[in-house]
Amino acid sequence: QVQLVESGGGLVQAGESLRLSCAASGSFFSINNMGWYRQAPGKQRELVAVITVGGITNYADSVKGRFTISRDNAKNTVYLQMNSLKPEDTAVYYCNADDENRGWKVGRYWGQGTQVTVSS
Repeated sequence: QVQLVESGGGLVQAGESLRLSCAASGSFFSINNMGWYRQAPGKQRELVAVITVGGITNYADSVKGRFTISRDNAKNTVYLQMNSLKPEDTAVYYCNADDENRGWKVGRYWGQGTQVTVSS
């Protein structure tokens, strides 16, 4: 079982930056893919970025060049550096992970979510 706890959300103005963190804990041998998804009001949850244990990354087109995902495997922690934020980035951001190698499939474990609000 894996527990994920996010931190770092908040309210910022357009053009500003935020950094999200997500720490994994629980009973597992190792964490494989870790990622971030987001869900805006009235919309489906969507992929933001994912990173493999080896550091290979995948980003949504809407955030490429502005967001950077990274991880610290020793701390079982994933980060999302969000720069040049736009109002359309407003959403609840969820951490996602798995302790099995499932390729690029969505991980089985979710954090509780952290709100990111970008004002214009």
